[in-house]
Amino acid sequence: MTNSAIPAIKLVSVSKLYPSKGVQALKDINLEIQEGEFFALLGANGAGKTTLINILTDLVTKTTGQVEIKGVNTDKDFVTAKTYLGVVPQEFNFGIFDSCLDICVTQAGYYGINREIAIPRAKQILTDLGLGGKLASPSRTLSGGMKRRLMIARSLMHNPQILILDEPTAGVDVQLRLGMWNYLQKINRENGVTILLTTHYLEEVEALCTRAAIIKDGEIVKLDTVKNLLHSADKESYIIEFVPTPLVAQAVTNTSKFELVVIDENSLEVEIGSKQTINDLIQYLTTQKITVKSLRPKGNRLETLFINILKK
Repeated sequence: MTNSAIPAIKLVSVSKLYPSKGVQALKDINLEIQEGEFFALLGANGAGKTTLINILTDLVTKTTGQVEIKGVNTDKDFVTAKTYLGVVPQEFNFGIFDSCLDICVTQAGYYGINREIAIPRAKQILTDLGLGGKLASPSRTLSGGMKRRLMIARSLMHNPQILILDEPTAGVDVQLRLGMWNYLQKINRENGVTILLTTHYLEEVEALCTRAAIIKDGEIVKLDTVKNLLHSADKESYIIEFVPTPLVAQAVTNTSKFELVVIDENSLEVEIGSKQTINDLIQYLTTQKITVKSLRPKGNRLETLFINILKK
């Protein structure tokens, strides 16, 4: 992440009211995303994530507030501001009979990039995203995962400094998701592209993002580094595989420090509180003469935190 004094994205007191529906979609949003950040925007369906993105991309008119993209006020000069943005929406919105290459080259043309430059650029980006063998294929023949990658390729044709991804891996299988993660990490790290990501796959946030905001009912209710968010989770569950001995039953009965729950004859479940550590657990198990074969998280700590916040 760079240390530019000008944020990549800045929202000041941004609100959105839909009077006809009586819905306050966004309420006084203040947010800065710095250049080079990989930033996550999290929230349940209807929380306001897509409305916020649509305001950033000028698809929705805000009711109040100010938006700046790379220091450019979008009310005064969105033509310039949009040149900094690459956008990957949730819905596929390209011609189903157009080839992958044509879709990307046409997109470049909207930004004044001539075909001599656009064609080799499109071929390179499509190849980098694993679509090098599909250059002439109509988009309708692609799988869902390939279409997602085509959307990313198209958004990068004008070399944007900011990439907005609205659930880019929805419906994509795990292997393809990992490939997309690697590519996004590469352009963020090597090219300094600022990335704003919305996703329901919270493991993506843990793997990719430095900071995250959680939005609920149109308000940002939590904003911090992903590391701090994880530390703020009240507890985390682990699965312990152990060498069976009669001493395990005694340790399970002793709940003075950790509450152990038997899953089967070879495994236990345990919860670790926010003031406890893995070392504390290992030391306790050692004192109880339990030989641990493996220890793994039961679930995603960020997901647990997210769910707890949404319940409040």
